[in-house]
Amino acid sequence: MTDHLNVETGPDGVCRITLDRPDAKHALTVAMRDGIVDAIRAGRSDTTVRAFLIRATGDAFCAGMDLGASTVAQAGQPGFDPRTTAEALRVGVQTFIRELWELDKPTVAAVNGAAVGPGAHLALACDFVLVSPETKFLWSFHKWGLVVDGGGAYLLPRLVGLPRAKAMVMLGERCNGSDAVDLGLAYRCLADPDELATEADALAVRLAAGPTRALGLSKRLLNASFETDLPAALELEGAYQSLATASADLVEGMAAFREKREADFLGR
Repeated sequence: MTDHLNVETGPDGVCRITLDRPDAKHALTVAMRDGIVDAIRAGRSDTTVRAFLIRATGDAFCAGMDLGASTVAQAGQPGFDPRTTAEALRVGVQTFIRELWELDKPTVAAVNGAAVGPGAHLALACDFVLVSPETKFLWSFHKWGLVVDGGGAYLLPRLVGLPRAKAMVMLGERCNGSDAVDLGLAYRCLADPDELATEADALAVRLAAGPTRALGLSKRLLNASFETDLPAALELEGAYQSLATASADLVEGMAAFREKREADFLGR
């Protein structure tokens, strides 16, 4: 736990990361940004953590980075070195995008209200994105004269296709929650924010009860498919399936199938 960020793992195996800076629409401070990274890295190696849920209090999800924490706000001032921007991104918002995308455990984002720029990408780097009709994905880089960052140029074309991604980035075309599922940005749209919170938590709990190692390996296969040709993908599939056959969860899954009961996976 840190200022404006609450992190807790329950007995259900879900690590819940809650943005808690509602007066600023959860714009990320450096401490919040680093706290997200620390929570993901700690949960990666913690066997009691089997899924992640990212959510926010109030009526917004995340307004992106706080300008006070951004090097771009210093552009044009005496002594400003543009090269510091690339380094700030590398150790900053790019880090939590990379950590989420490469994480070998399931992730869920509950997006209530506005998700702007890197704040949208924080959600979109998760495996399952749940929204409500009040959800709004927005991109405003072009209004500032900036290049899309925070992993957006990587994530958006894969989710919505290149033409739509260009419209979002270059024209600032927004997406409401009711359209997010059809466009490929979200998994489900719930009728109201209260239902959104409940269903997102239930989905995270469901994923945490699954065969964690197998789910993580499948996630890696799917994410890598965009950069992998068929022979390499099939080779990787075989290697990952071999790893899965060494898990106790496979033994339990096969026993449950034979005994016609629900499997009691332990995540190992």
